[in-house]
Amino acid sequence: MDIIQEIKRLEEEIKKTPYNKATEHHIGRLKAKLARLKEELEKQRQKKSKAPAFSLRKEGDASVFLVGFPSVGKSTLLNALTNAKSEVGDYDFTTLKPVPGMLEYKGAKIQIVDVPGLIEGASKGKGRGREVLSFIRNADLIVIVVDVFTLHNIDIIKRELYEAGIRLNQKPPEVVIKKRERGGIKITSTVPLSLDESTIVEVLKENRIHNAEVIIREDLTLDRLIDAIMGNRVYIPSITVVNKIDLYQPELPEDVIPISAERGINLDRLKEEIYRKLDFIRIYLKPPGGKPDFDEPLIMRRGCTVADVCKKLHRGMLESFRYAKVWGKSVKYQGQRVGLDHVLEDEDILTIYA
Repeated sequence: MDIIQEIKRLEEEIKKTPYNKATEHHIGRLKAKLARLKEELEKQRQKKSKAPAFSLRKEGDASVFLVGFPSVGKSTLLNALTNAKSEVGDYDFTTLKPVPGMLEYKGAKIQIVDVPGLIEGASKGKGRGREVLSFIRNADLIVIVVDVFTLHNIDIIKRELYEAGIRLNQKPPEVVIKKRERGGIKITSTVPLSLDESTIVEVLKENRIHNAEVIIREDLTLDRLIDAIMGNRVYIPSITVVNKIDLYQPELPEDVIPISAERGINLDRLKEEIYRKLDFIRIYLKPPGGKPDFDEPLIMRRGCTVADVCKKLHRGMLESFRYAKVWGKSVKYQGQRVGLDHVLEDEDILTIYA
């Protein structure tokens, strides 16, 4: 039995097996093996693939990717949000390569990218799906775009992204796995766990981890445990929009934004949500001995460090960095001296000494 047949067999067995406490151990082992085989298959395919990977130079303060099936209006939306000139057509696969544009909003420069259309089965390679999905992993924010006539595609797109290791609106599992040369598997948890320890051990061993110290800080599901072990997942915030509401207005969940890219309906709401989801903070730069520049703050993402600011300002600044001083909410006292790993907060004032 080859690897593809084995993957199909495991998927069928998982579907047929009811999940309960008695079957948790068995399903855990099956899912762990399935994840490992899928990763091995993907590595084999990457070696054999001759198709050139999509590439794009990231610009601005963040990159937002428009993801959806062909002919749902992604190109029209890109043109409406930015200064781009993406080709618009009423036929499938108008966009054959990533097309960028720049949205300037509240002082932030946000790169919006029209991504080539996905189709069902993209994660298995249909329609250059692997190349497209690999490219999407670079996004800072994903905007899923469907139209009023294809609402069912929302679940399909999310499933294709999930199969490609893209986790939407999730944080990475709070799990630390420290591999050791001997001593078996030692599990320490700071919260009560729903999973049996024997199941966790079996899943680790299925992924060839036989000696490790495992620290768990959340009540894991099987899937979250496997994600933590695999270590190749990306965690990206997302927004879902439904286009062409000028043609038909279906009932939609509250977290979905109805728009008309062609008529400009609700685009201001979408821009605001993009800005909010990107979780920007403003850093005011102060030259040594000078005054802070409150007119043009540096736009950064929440959780950024002094090192991230140095990289954004100039590549050579990291090499010549001596120390920095910070005034604001991130320090214990104003003008505190900090290093590269100091995490900044919104409206901090920063002076870099290089």
